[in-house]
Amino acid sequence: MQIPERFDTIRPYEPEELPAALSALCTDAQFLQAIANVPPTLLGKEAVQGAAQRLPELLAQKAAQCHSNLDFQKAFVYPLVAGLEQNLTNGLTIDAAAITDKATPHTFISNHRDIVLDSAFLSKLLIDAGFPDTVEIAIGNNLLAYPWIERLVRINKAFIVRRGLSLRETLSASHLLSEYMHFAVGQKRQNIWIAQREGRAKDSNDRTQEALLKMMCMGGEGTPQERIAHLGLTPLAISYEYDPCDYLKAQEFQQKRDNADYKKSRQDDIDNMRTGIFGFKGRVAYHICRPLDDWLHTHAALNKADFFAQLAAHIDSEIHRHYTLYPTNLIALDLLEGTRHEGYTEAQRTQFENYVDERIGLVRLPHPDEPFLRERILTMYANPARNHFAALQPTC
Repeated sequence: MQIPERFDTIRPYEPEELPAALSALCTDAQFLQAIANVPPTLLGKEAVQGAAQRLPELLAQKAAQCHSNLDFQKAFVYPLVAGLEQNLTNGLTIDAAAITDKATPHTFISNHRDIVLDSAFLSKLLIDAGFPDTVEIAIGNNLLAYPWIERLVRINKAFIVRRGLSLRETLSASHLLSEYMHFAVGQKRQNIWIAQREGRAKDSNDRTQEALLKMMCMGGEGTPQERIAHLGLTPLAISYEYDPCDYLKAQEFQQKRDNADYKKSRQDDIDNMRTGIFGFKGRVAYHICRPLDDWLHTHAALNKADFFAQLAAHIDSEIHRHYTLYPTNLIALDLLEGTRHEGYTEAQRTQFENYVDERIGLVRLPHPDEPFLRERILTMYANPARNHFAALQPTC
C-alpha cells in the first residue's frame, strides 16, 4: 500500500522497511545493553538456552523471519508479554463480547495505567481472543529518550504523538495525527489504541479530554459524529489490582506540591516504564465496551460544543461502569471514607495496609511526607471504586 509521505515522520514502519530497521536494532549497543538486563525467562526459551553473548545472534536470526509488523509482535512481543503475565501478574483477562465483528477496525480509547503495558497487554489479549490483528499504538515522543526506543516502537506498530510544541506547531501536528488515524483505520484497516488523555491519570480519576476528541475530528469527512464513527471509537476499561508505579506517582505528587516548577525528566519516564513493566501487578482485567455507533446515531443532532462534552462524559461512564474492582480498591475507599464495603476480609485489609506502608518506604525524597503520601496512594486505588459506583447510579 502506498503511504502518503506526509505521514513518514510519525507512522509505524512498513513491512518493506522492517529488514533495515530490525538489522539496525539488533546491532544497537544501547538496545543490546537494555535487553541484557531483562530476565532471560521473559525473552523466550532461546535466550535461556543460549549464552548471553549469543543473544544478538539469536535476535538477528529471529528477526530475519519477520516479514510484517504482526510477525515481529508474535515473534518478540507476544512471548515477552506472556512471560510478564506468567511471572508478574495473577492473571490477565479480557471481555470482548461487545465486539461482534472482529475484522472491522476499532479505535480503542481507554483509561491509562501503564506507559508500556496497557497497549502491549491489549495486543496479546486480542490475539488470544481470535482477532486477526493487534493495534497500532499512539505514543508520545516524550517517551522516546533514545533512538533505539523510537525504532523499536515503530517496528511494534506505534505512531508518534508529538508533544512540547508551540501553539502553531501543535495545531499542525494534531491535524496530521488525526489524518493518520483516519488513514490507518480507513485505508490500512488497522485497529488503534489511544489513551483517553495525555499521560496517565496519576490519581486514577480517569477522565476523557475533550481536546483529544476534537483532535480526532480534524481528519476525516462529514460532521463530528460522522468523523468519530469512521474511526470506530470503542471505550475500553483497564483494571490493575496493583500499580507498580503507585509510590512513584505519590512521590511526584509531593515533588509538585513542594516545588511548583518541578517537571519530570526523561530519565524519570524511563524509570516509570521500567518499574511498570517489571513490577508485580496482581490481577489485570480488560473490558471492551460497546462501540459508539448507536450512541453517535442517537446524538447526531447535537451541536459541536455539546457533542464533545457529552461524548467525553459517555466514554467516561462506559469505562467507569466496566472497571473490575478488587479488594485493593474497596479497602482504599473504606480507609479514606470510614465506610465498610463487602468484598474483602479483615486479613486482606491488614495486608493492604502493610502494602501501602511498604510502598511509602520506597519513596526517595529528602523529607517524605508520610501522611500525604499515604493519602495519595489510597486515593489512586479508591478512585476507580468511587467512579464505578457513581456510574452505576441511575440518571434522571
